[in-house]
Amino acid sequence: MSDKLWNSEYLKVMTSNFLLFFAFYLLTPLLPIYLDQQFSANKDIIGLALSGYVVATLLIRPFSGFVVDSFNRKTVLMFCFFFFFLCFAGYIGAGTLLMFAIVRTFHGIPFGATTVANSTVAIDTLPSARRNEGVGYYGLSNNLAMAIAPSAGIYIYGATNNFALLFWISLILALAGFIVTTTVRLPRRAPVAGKPKLSMDHFFLGRAWLMAINISLFGLCWGIMSNYVAIYGRESLGITDGTGIFFAILSGGLILSRLLGVPQLRKGKIVENCLRGVLLSTLGFGLFAGAWGQWSFYLSALLVGLGNGQMYPAFLNMFLNVARHDQRGTANSSILISWDLGMGLGILLGGLIAEYSGYAAAFRIVAVTQAAGALLFAVATRSFYLRRKL
Repeated sequence: MSDKLWNSEYLKVMTSNFLLFFAFYLLTPLLPIYLDQQFSANKDIIGLALSGYVVATLLIRPFSGFVVDSFNRKTVLMFCFFFFFLCFAGYIGAGTLLMFAIVRTFHGIPFGATTVANSTVAIDTLPSARRNEGVGYYGLSNNLAMAIAPSAGIYIYGATNNFALLFWISLILALAGFIVTTTVRLPRRAPVAGKPKLSMDHFFLGRAWLMAINISLFGLCWGIMSNYVAIYGRESLGITDGTGIFFAILSGGLILSRLLGVPQLRKGKIVENCLRGVLLSTLGFGLFAGAWGQWSFYLSALLVGLGNGQMYPAFLNMFLNVARHDQRGTANSSILISWDLGMGLGILLGGLIAEYSGYAAAFRIVAVTQAAGALLFAVATRSFYLRRKL
């Protein structure tokens, strides 16, 4: 394989990843509003209905890493992506709250499997000498989608007041992503001699357990923010039409941070990047919880974007660096399991806390949790990684 970073197969996988996340997160900030308006669901029921997909995602992640490491990765990716696409049709047909909750929960299965398969395939398309920076740039595709898609969804809904249109758009985008995956060509993988037939490391990377706990705390904060920012802004700050701007600023921070951080990853400054990102995110979530006005609301979006844009790719490289080369799928699934566990708890706890104490209280807990995660990384996780790096 040549040392060319931006090869055609890598670009295809980045494109399919962008479409996957764009289709999924086009709906994310609007689903609490949809459940409220369409089914008159209260806050804790909304949290329960929306957290189901994360539970399903968590259950499938460990097996996804094993399957991706054991079978033809392109075949696995195409199979998972196709079922991810089909699930969007379920939202269109769900006529009751229970049916919607079931569809949303089942959607977590192909979402969890596809994200593991896609990111592992991306690593396979990279030359080994460019892997650190390639992993950093790859994350731009889902970061960009996760930041822009909610803004686009909010804009489309504001202009049309039509949730069905949004479901159809997501369905079409997911189909486009599946079509792109069918064109990807991968180098043949030779079987690894002496690889154990079955062990826990096929399902979760035990060597990274403390890193997993750490990033779960950050995932919890992201889960509450990304799902409840629209309602929080409206109830705490009276911002009725600024959520799109919030996600646009968040997007700018994520993109800028990735572009500035990748050269540092290329030099091997993974721990330094991660610490800087964690501290920026902590400041951002603190401003967000303070609710001092629109300026703190929008500035927090920039700081969280800048922080997460450096923190997450650094963490991903850390997981990959403590894993053997034949455990790439397991390393990918392990960080995603950890992140999703945090996100799922965040979505569920956010709804419960908001029901009894309000959204302001929920986001004060977010700020404290983020600060605890930052302290854990500075005191223990970074030295834990350096001792176990292969």
